[in-house]
Amino acid sequence: MAEQTKQSEQVKKWYVVRAISGKEKKVKQYIESEINRLGMKEYVSQVLIPTEKIIQIRNGKKVNKERSFFPGYILVEAALIGEIPHVIKNITGVIGFLGDKGGVPVPLRMSEVNRILGKVDELAESDAEVNIPFVVGESVKVINGPFNTFTGTIEEINEEKKKLKVMVKIFGRKTPLELGYMEVERE
Repeated sequence: MAEQTKQSEQVKKWYVVRAISGKEKKVKQYIESEINRLGMKEYVSQVLIPTEKIIQIRNGKKVNKERSFFPGYILVEAALIGEIPHVIKNITGVIGFLGDKGGVPVPLRMSEVNRILGKVDELAESDAEVNIPFVVGESVKVINGPFNTFTGTIEEINEEKKKLKVMVKIFGRKTPLELGYMEVERE
């Protein structure tokens, strides 16, 4: 009985599991179901895929996507004792542990974990980042608002506010308009 109490008080650390890129979600499911099946939940508490939300514009429509910002890596919070490292390594799609020193997985430093998890939280909170690389001098068409269908040239880009200053010819005169990324599309 005393032996069992000692085991459940195991110190858990964060490890990076390398997985086949693009298969992170599947591998996460495999790890979780295998841990449940073997009754090892007290040793493996969290399996995370660090992702970020991005918005892409496709054919003038906003498309929300989630993208792994460490492709091929999964974070696992676990007490790697006994068979646990072996079980995780043998899961379909797992390549191994990152920083494996002589068969012993090396845990992440707490500062690294906080930085990664902080970034995950920050990205989850911030409304999906708009990922549209506009270029000054590029020609764009207004697709929204009172100047719909007008075309103009990008003069300035304000990444922070996600705004563009576009020079549009209105009644033969060049007029600067401040437009959001979502109000224009490339010609």
